[in-house]
Amino acid sequence: MILLKSIEIKEAALKYFTIHGYEGASLSQIAEEVGMRKQSIYAHFKGKDDLFLQVLWDAKETELSSKLQYFSKIDSQKPEKDLYGFLKLVIDLFQKNEHLKFWLRMSFFPPAHLAQAIEKEVIDLEDKVQGVLEDKFQDWIDTGVIAWNAAKTPTFAFLGVVDSIMLELVYGNDEKRLKDKLEASWSVFWRGISHQ
Repeated sequence: MILLKSIEIKEAALKYFTIHGYEGASLSQIAEEVGMRKQSIYAHFKGKDDLFLQVLWDAKETELSSKLQYFSKIDSQKPEKDLYGFLKLVIDLFQKNEHLKFWLRMSFFPPAHLAQAIEKEVIDLEDKVQGVLEDKFQDWIDTGVIAWNAAKTPTFAFLGVVDSIMLELVYGNDEKRLKDKLEASWSVFWRGISHQ
């Protein structure tokens, strides 16, 4: 029962932190959303910071597991399809998954007093994704399906495309601009690493 209530509290917190940010979300709102008094939240979490960080860790795990699951299904013969599919996954996750919206917004706009803790989590996730991507690029290089010597450069270039798309998702609100940016970034990147 306590675990279920903690999950309910985190779901409500996710909603309010995503919409209003750390500063704009109140424990009173969150408590009201789950039908309890504000003081009752302290039976589950040490305070607002603890609740926020728990929601952040859940969001990080959701993003990481989504990306790792995607990478586990790709092979070494179709990098064009698989890399472009990953960019579409990033867009899809942000547009449809509240954990990912929260994660992306908080990584760009962290509450000042939690910025270091959030930065540590963001870098940890980025390092894990980079490691998996670098292994994939090395496989593609080794099998000769892309033209490059070492995996690090195309990995960083691809992550630059991902970062550009994420920036557009956070700051932009125009589907056409997002689509244009995706297509332009992708075509230049792919031309740079393909055998064409």
